[in-house]
Amino acid sequence: MERLNGEIRDREKTMRGLKKMDTPILKGYEIFHNYIRTHEGLNGKTPSEACGIEINGDNKWITLIQNASKNQIT
Repeated sequence: MERLNGEIRDREKTMRGLKKMDTPILKGYEIFHNYIRTHEGLNGKTPSEACGIEINGDNKWITLIQNASKNQIT
């Protein structure tokens, strides 16, 4: 959480704040930290991998987007 908050703070400094509270940037950072970025404290695993959720594929971002679009309710 501390690293996530630090990255959001760094972005706010360079972009002079978040223009909207419901900006997709915040959700993107959350997804990145939970499913893509490995953590030293978790022995090189992502939090999702530590919980047993595996994201397979060469590009985890694309895999997540493809899975989300398949499961979208219409």
